[in-house]
Amino acid sequence: MEFARAASARGLLRWQSPLTRPRSWVCHPYRSHVAAVMSRRFLSEAPSPPAPPVTPATPTTPATSAPPTPADKPFYVTTPIFYVNAVRLVEPHIGHMYSMVLADVFKRWQTLIGKKAFFVTGTDEHGMKVQQAAALADKEPKQLCDENAEKFEELARMARIDYDRFMRTTDRDHVQAVEHFWFLLREKGLIYETKHEGWYSVGDECFYPESQVVKHQEPFTGAVYMASVETKNKVEWVEEKNYCFRMTELKDRLLDFYEKNPGWIEPASRMNEVAEWVKNHFEDLSISRPVQRLSWGIRVPDDPSQTIYVWVDALINYITAAGFPDWTPGESHKGGWPADVHVIGKDILRFHCVYWPALLMALDIPLPKKVLVHSHWTLNNKKMSKSVGNVVNPLYAMNRWGVDATRYYLLAQGGIVDDANYANDHLVIKYKKYLQGGLGNLLGRLTRPKAWNVRDIVTRSAPNHDADVMMDSFMSKEIRLDLHAVEQMLEGAALTVASRMEKHEPKEAIRKIFRIITTLNEVLSRREPWALVKSEKPADHAMADKVLFLVAEGLRISGILLQSFLPDKAAQLLDTLGVARDKRTFAHAVPRCDMDYGVPMVDPGSGRADGLFPPVVEDMDVEFPGSSKSRQKAKKSKRPEVQSEE
Repeated sequence: MEFARAASARGLLRWQSPLTRPRSWVCHPYRSHVAAVMSRRFLSEAPSPPAPPVTPATPTTPATSAPPTPADKPFYVTTPIFYVNAVRLVEPHIGHMYSMVLADVFKRWQTLIGKKAFFVTGTDEHGMKVQQAAALADKEPKQLCDENAEKFEELARMARIDYDRFMRTTDRDHVQAVEHFWFLLREKGLIYETKHEGWYSVGDECFYPESQVVKHQEPFTGAVYMASVETKNKVEWVEEKNYCFRMTELKDRLLDFYEKNPGWIEPASRMNEVAEWVKNHFEDLSISRPVQRLSWGIRVPDDPSQTIYVWVDALINYITAAGFPDWTPGESHKGGWPADVHVIGKDILRFHCVYWPALLMALDIPLPKKVLVHSHWTLNNKKMSKSVGNVVNPLYAMNRWGVDATRYYLLAQGGIVDDANYANDHLVIKYKKYLQGGLGNLLGRLTRPKAWNVRDIVTRSAPNHDADVMMDSFMSKEIRLDLHAVEQMLEGAALTVASRMEKHEPKEAIRKIFRIITTLNEVLSRREPWALVKSEKPADHAMADKVLFLVAEGLRISGILLQSFLPDKAAQLLDTLGVARDKRTFAHAVPRCDMDYGVPMVDPGSGRADGLFPPVVEDMDVEFPGSSKSRQKAKKSKRPEVQSEE
């Protein structure tokens, strides 16, 4: 009763997820018979995630059993909330954009296949580092947070990130959700007050067990200090009164969950890291700090002398966005929880895969269904560092190469298991080969020639069994097999890409799409329809129509599938083909599903400069790490040349 009165007195806010916000890039569904079969497979027959286990010592609860997902639960994907602790305006780096783009692709894909989807990103604004940065900048912490949060919002806008909520841990509904979560833990007897002592890292905002601390020598200054084995950040011995979470009581449940759900973390190697840490370094978690040391944060309810640990505060954002604690019994899923995918970087693995599931298990809240852990980005195979000055600013990259070109490079080059290398020269190679010379070139080859009209080709290609039989009789076996292979590729394209997306492999999905583009360019070069249309033989004209129709269909299907990956360029491609906006759904990504396109909505252009992907300007006055100019300068100064990846 005491808890109920306290919760009621706080007047918890209600926050409704903007799940019904209209999406301009996705159109109303239309289904042919074949398209409907494909759509049903991925909307209704997709395999359910493995059910979390129920330990013998505990009753069945939402945290340890997974009932069937309700049909009205939206797909829910998150990025980490990014830390805003820079003294000056923070500069988001390419890793932040990579997390955002991965989550954005998952959200857009789910919308494309007809599901309601909900996507949350945002900023983590409490903690010691923010407090110290604000003091150094002679600003109030909230002012610093407001300024730096805007930089991440700007990144999201520029990168076409289709988020539904930009979460800030200073938002009032989040503060109340954290207070409520604390009350629930206390009511279950899972919080105790103690004098805590241990090795604390301000840089990592966490305590480390003795086994995770070593003596470290700074290679540049020679300074010797105690540091974290994991991050090499300095630690100091701290003795203070605070509150602890009885996390060790959940050790067996966590290990049992990991064992019975080996695919919960991707890639599998990260699951091994997490299980090893719980087995060997697990201890109760200090979840508050004395206000004398940390004042910028959410105060412990009923004890204003303590501030809630920043990572407990930050992790709760994922359920705040889903409507916690204002969940109507039996309807908590309507806000999206449990999350379908948490997208995180490998440096915050332990917080999301040990602390977070333990906190959720403690309150019998369902665990997220998947944690996708991506690796980091290096620059010219060297670790990015602000002190060295080799951090890639994604805003500069997008201004130079274009938004979708940068998105493509991150998706096609990014690493999940291993770190990925960013090199401007390599980006140029990818741009020329796959975007300008591949997709853009193919669209121009189809839509710009005066020798044919795409709309007439589509009209003449309406299903006609007799004409198809006659055409086959004119073609050689080699040509029949060649074109039949293309038809089969297009028939299976949507299923192939969808299977990769079901496995959370957007890198492989986008590569599959661009293999289609490469194949179609090769077919055009082999069959030379520009020569066939000049022939006086009707059979040659029919052959040209067949080849060009396959290319048109391949571009239409690829454009539909690319909407999740390259939203702006996919829209431009489909506009150039004249594909109606209500015929751009996943259900339409099969051959002959739409026979009404072909009249361009935008000018196809007349040269390389106004193509889908115009030539890039490589000879820039400014040097940038990894550029040819930078390497030439290195040669002249007899320094080792930095090799770009081929």
